[in-house]
Amino acid sequence: MSELLVRLRGRGWRMTSQRRVVVEVLAGDHVHLTADEVHARAARRLPEIARATVYNTLAELVSIGEVAEVCVQGRAKRFDPNARHPHQHLVCSGCGIIRDVRTTAAPADLPTEERFGYTVSEVEVTYRGLCPSCAPSLREAARAQVPTAHPARRP
Repeated sequence: MSELLVRLRGRGWRMTSQRRVVVEVLAGDHVHLTADEVHARAARRLPEIARATVYNTLAELVSIGEVAEVCVQGRAKRFDPNARHPHQHLVCSGCGIIRDVRTTAAPADLPTEERFGYTVSEVEVTYRGLCPSCAPSLREAARAQVPTAHPARRP
């Protein structure tokens, strides 16, 4: 049984078959699915599940703090079931895959003069780069764009 499912049961969250399927789809580390991906996977297990039910369930899970929304610039919002475990994200700039990073390094403290009177309550760190699958294809694309040298012409 997933940790998320155990927590929800402990809260007394009403567990319908539709809600259970959504929670089961979200189980695991490094899970960062879009709402449509959650729906597609849930529909494989429970074909009659409605898209609206998935969206409503995700919204409720976010509102009670059991799932976090992860917004990566220019991409669809994703849902992270590891909302209770402090972590950062590693995002591939190529395909958009997201991995959880649990580093012991503390984020840099924001100097007082850079806070502009804000009381800082939370820090988000996102690491960006290329995953092992995208890195080779980017190198190949870069090589394809490099013009080949032409031998010098002699008069």
